Amino acid sequence: MLSTPLAAALARRDIHYAWVVVAVTFLSMLVSAGAVGAPGVLLLPLQREFGWDTADISTAMAIRLLLFGLMGPFAAAMINRFGVRRMVLSSLTLVGGGLLASLAMREVWQLILLWGFVVGFGTGLTAMVLGATIATRWFVARRGLVIGLLTASSATGQLVFMPLLSMLTEAYGWRTAIALLCGFIAVAALAMLALMRDRPADLGLSAFGEVGAAAPAVPAGAILSAALGALRDAAGTRAFWVLFATFFICGASTNGLIQTHLIPLCVDFSVPEVQAAGLLALMGIFDFVGTVGSGWLSDRYDNRWLLVWYYGLRGLSLLYLPYSDFTLYGLSVFAVFYGLDWIATVPPTVRLTAERFGRERANLVFGWIFAGHQLGAASAAFGAGLSRTALQTYLPAFATAGALCLLAAVLVPMVGSRAKPVAAAD
Repeated sequence: MLSTPLAAALARRDIHYAWVVVAVTFLSMLVSAGAVGAPGVLLLPLQREFGWDTADISTAMAIRLLLFGLMGPFAAAMINRFGVRRMVLSSLTLVGGGLLASLAMREVWQLILLWGFVVGFGTGLTAMVLGATIATRWFVARRGLVIGLLTASSATGQLVFMPLLSMLTEAYGWRTAIALLCGFIAVAALAMLALMRDRPADLGLSAFGEVGAAAPAVPAGAILSAALGALRDAAGTRAFWVLFATFFICGASTNGLIQTHLIPLCVDFSVPEVQAAGLLALMGIFDFVGTVGSGWLSDRYDNRWLLVWYYGLRGLSLLYLPYSDFTLYGLSVFAVFYGLDWIATVPPTVRLTAERFGRERANLVFGWIFAGHQLGAASAAFGAGLSRTALQTYLPAFATAGALCLLAAVLVPMVGSRAKPVAAAD
């Protein structure tokens, strides 16, 4: 293990090892984002090769997104019990194995099993709670910035993988694209094995920016009781349900809709697949900037009002999309405004969760809130595919998502002003 000598070497240069943990986590979340986003690029090639319709393929994608979210609170409990490194390695192994096995698939049930259940379960073992766990355990100062950086790994995953996978698929077939993605997953697993540690105390350190003695770790307890206990305590508060509902809308207007169906939508309007994948990459660039900036802002301003702006702008951009005429200029305008707050909602949501439910329970409660996000994503993934199959158009699904975002902007202030963290029941 390289972590102990590396931590000592960095300490002599006054660099905290927490930043190495952030880098390794960023890489892991980046390749996981590539695995989650890959079906959006491969939907049309699968249709052409196997003759599966959009609704069938969307079923697998909906299951993947649903499991990715529903595993969140249990993933947080498992991370607390078994450690970050073990859980991330398990996640990467399952995802890589599911993708490798899919190279030989021939039937739609195999797609549903591998890309729906196996990849969904594998990515769900860490889900978005991984970033929240690292930020709250390793950082006191700069926590919002770190959440922004780790959340932005999803945007960077698109920036790196979506155009690359699209070009490889066009030139060599979708199996080559999947094989390359598996190679990146192997690299991330090796980095995690060599460099990750669960807590600063494992290296004799305090969290970055922590003054005085570190807070003692809360005993992990049984996985099921820890996850359900966090839900029981949080569910009695209005803040939890407002954050759950708004994050449901967040998922319905991002992963489930844009990430899964934007490329087929563009192709419906005669935009080439590679150009549409490039549009996702452009969104990724602006989302990286927007999400890191959101983390910086969330350390300084009222997170509720940041979310009002984010959801409002996202809703307006989705309602604008049908009027873009799907020209290069129109789509570029959409990509900029939508991209800036694609997942900029995550840092304020995580900070609001930590403020209201406590540092040690933040990842558990956020896991349940993130489950709402993925319920929304799964609903949109399936609903948009059904709209395309039944109505021959995606546009009703995009209009509905835009209206829901405006509703979320209205709901967010109901979280209420900052309150004392909710204590665990005895």
